[in-house]
Amino acid sequence: MQQAIQRLAAAIGQAGHIVVLSGAGMSTESGIPDFRSAKGLWQQGMALEELVSIDYFRRQPEAFWHSFKQLFHTKLLGNYQPNAGHVFLADLEAGGKSVTVLTQNIDGLHGVAGSRQVAELHGTLRTASCPSCGRQQGLDYINHHALPLCTHCMDVLKPDVVLYGEAVPLIDYAFEQALAADLLLVLGSSLEVSPVNHIPLEAARAGVMTALVNYTPTRMDRVFDLTIQAGIGESCQQLRALLS
Repeated sequence: MQQAIQRLAAAIGQAGHIVVLSGAGMSTESGIPDFRSAKGLWQQGMALEELVSIDYFRRQPEAFWHSFKQLFHTKLLGNYQPNAGHVFLADLEAGGKSVTVLTQNIDGLHGVAGSRQVAELHGTLRTASCPSCGRQQGLDYINHHALPLCTHCMDVLKPDVVLYGEAVPLIDYAFEQALAADLLLVLGSSLEVSPVNHIPLEAARAGVMTALVNYTPTRMDRVFDLTIQAGIGESCQQLRALLS
């Protein structure tokens, strides 16, 4: 693993444009539970994909919001802080590197850490918008109302996340960035969710150097030039030391 870390540090040092794809493993190191392992919400006999679907939101908005808040721990979101991985990426950018973050996470912690070029591919938990007029409300408003309504037209607000059944609006941008990168670094993603999991495959086909840091193997490990099975914080601290 140490040799792979050294190779990755060298690649980061040489890269002009780094694109990072971050997944749930980045968030869990900040203490945010992986929503896919959430318990206690299946008593309704509903699959996860239905609970957080656009159809369920439209059909039963009050029940949707109740489950959504439980599932994503929205009341606790303000207590979570960026970890060493988030900070490392923000510091790379602050130090003059071109770093574009493509994140599957919806907690907003890349922005909190200071990263400025962040594309939240699946949206954000921190706001909700009115489907009718587009007015937006923040997390405090969302958490203080069992059923968040637009203060202007009284329509039910929709969380600003990409629900099942909705398109990923930034996916074309994500592919464009990855294909133009000198280095594509995937952090904490199992690469199970389509179409995002196609990004490293297309980048590798285009000749972009690819690296993966994840606790466990993925079905796409063979795509990468470098794979490191370790924690993100631990790995980024080693990378920082090698780059200093």
